[in-house]
Amino acid sequence: MSARAEAQHRHEASGHIGWFEHTIAGISESIERAVFTEEHARKDGWLQAIDPRAKLVMFLVTVVCASLSNSLLALGALYAAILVAAMSSKVPFDFFVKRVWLGIPFFAGIVIIPSIFFAAGPRLFDIALGPLHIAPSIQGLAGAAVFIMRVGVSVSLGVLLVLVTPWADVLKGLQAFRVPQVFVLLLTMTYRYIFLFLRTTNGLFEARKSRMVGRTSGSEHRRWITGSMGSLMGRAFKMSNDVYSAMLARGFTGQVRSYSAYQMATRDWLALAIALVASAGTILIGRYIG
Repeated sequence: MSARAEAQHRHEASGHIGWFEHTIAGISESIERAVFTEEHARKDGWLQAIDPRAKLVMFLVTVVCASLSNSLLALGALYAAILVAAMSSKVPFDFFVKRVWLGIPFFAGIVIIPSIFFAAGPRLFDIALGPLHIAPSIQGLAGAAVFIMRVGVSVSLGVLLVLVTPWADVLKGLQAFRVPQVFVLLLTMTYRYIFLFLRTTNGLFEARKSRMVGRTSGSEHRRWITGSMGSLMGRAFKMSNDVYSAMLARGFTGQVRSYSAYQMATRDWLALAIALVASAGTILIGRYIG
């Protein structure tokens, strides 16, 4: 049972679930989700065994080809191949699909909805509401479907890359492609700081909750949140200075180093070839069939 479910079960008996409980459960669930993601990256699956440099090239090429494709058929075939790759990498099917598609239709739909009604061409139907006509264009609907499918394929590739590759290996792959050291260092520190401050914030909320005897007013909540934000910001600045001083004391010169050493094997070249063929097939299907 997740932290959010436990909090709800614990407080439903009293008939009230406060925002403190929701916040604590949400922070804990975020930490649990990150740990769960790292567990997938350590499984003995197909993509987990691929060199991270090859995976970065594979996913980047596939995302570019998906963005250039205008064929719903080609994008659907590519998404099916992504699902096969996820299952062969021992990623749970429902977890992977829900993580991508629960938010995409909403956010992508907000962006593409106006084009459905303003695109030229025949209309699917025409409903008159006084001076206002609701008349979606068939061409606009087709374009919206292609756009949402592009976003779905691209996000699925990004999620799959993170699920099957430890974050340290992703950064190591970026270094291999001569990504600026400053950028890699910022990503490294940001990733670590996110979890550090999640735990710090969770501690603040739990300490506050343990000292609450009765229900407090909204103004008291707002004053506490404002003070906590200022305290957390002060801790962040102090911690950043302390961490940087400790890094300098240990010989840090601005270069990110890693103990991992990679060497391209036959399976890595084969996986890269499969990705290139699938990407080329996506473009060809869209041009000659779709």
